[in-house]
Amino acid sequence: MAGLRKEVWVKQLMEKFYPVSSFLNYVKDFSPLVDNDAINLAEAGIDPKVLVNNTTYPIAVVKRDDKPIRIELDLFETENTLVRRPDAIEYAYDQLESVLMGHRNVLKATTGAKAAHAYAPDEDTDETPVIQTTGDAYKGRKRLTIEDILLLKERFDNANVPLEERYMVLHPSHLTDLILFDIKAFKSITDFVNGEPNRLAGFGMLQFSQMAYYDGDLKKKAFGSAIMDGDAFCSLAFQRGEVMKADGQVHMYATIDDPKERGAIVGFDKRFVALPIRNKGIGAIVSTNA
Repeated sequence: MAGLRKEVWVKQLMEKFYPVSSFLNYVKDFSPLVDNDAINLAEAGIDPKVLVNNTTYPIAVVKRDDKPIRIELDLFETENTLVRRPDAIEYAYDQLESVLMGHRNVLKATTGAKAAHAYAPDEDTDETPVIQTTGDAYKGRKRLTIEDILLLKERFDNANVPLEERYMVLHPSHLTDLILFDIKAFKSITDFVNGEPNRLAGFGMLQFSQMAYYDGDLKKKAFGSAIMDGDAFCSLAFQRGEVMKADGQVHMYATIDDPKERGAIVGFDKRFVALPIRNKGIGAIVSTNA
């Protein structure tokens, strides 16, 4: 790629890819484990029992059988952009930033949406609570209430989810519901204090707009599927130790000095994956259709 320093463009693309407010800053980062765009893990076997006031010896020996797991990172690709005079632009920070902004924004939004969908439970279980909003009717849905958040907290408590590092990611409409409920108490609920999100009912409160949808039976819809009548968006919650992300390679493609376009054609791809670790310690509050 004579005349174009790819490392400059890739570094700029990834600069501030996860802003402070991103919920992906509050999950386990498995990026150091990535090898050839995959992660090789072992699913832990059964935990040992605890004996209280035991009088029987020798104590039994139980073999723990760990199952190997290979997680392939998803591939996210941007459409190509025509760039005039790329060799001059890469030396001018503002011009380079303006070219890359669109690629960064769509990659950030799409990887975030894929992560938010993955962290939302498939359905309601004891380990993965999915509850519905119970507030006043508004534009075909029931608003989120404080009681709904407290119920999710109780469900987490009953599932023995650690109290530390619990986070809730609010859909903007649910955030509006809280602010309207008490503007003095909740107008700054998703602000940050000393670099940490505000807390409510034991959850650090964050915000993201591209959340998972559930059908009328409270089953999560597939990522990217069409939204139908009766489907509803959610807010989600998780405990930091139960969810992960991993960043893989970022690659830049370019056609230099294209004779027809009189410029360069550039595009990017990025490897990324985000998943629950054990399918525990995750939950959702789904808007109820009014």
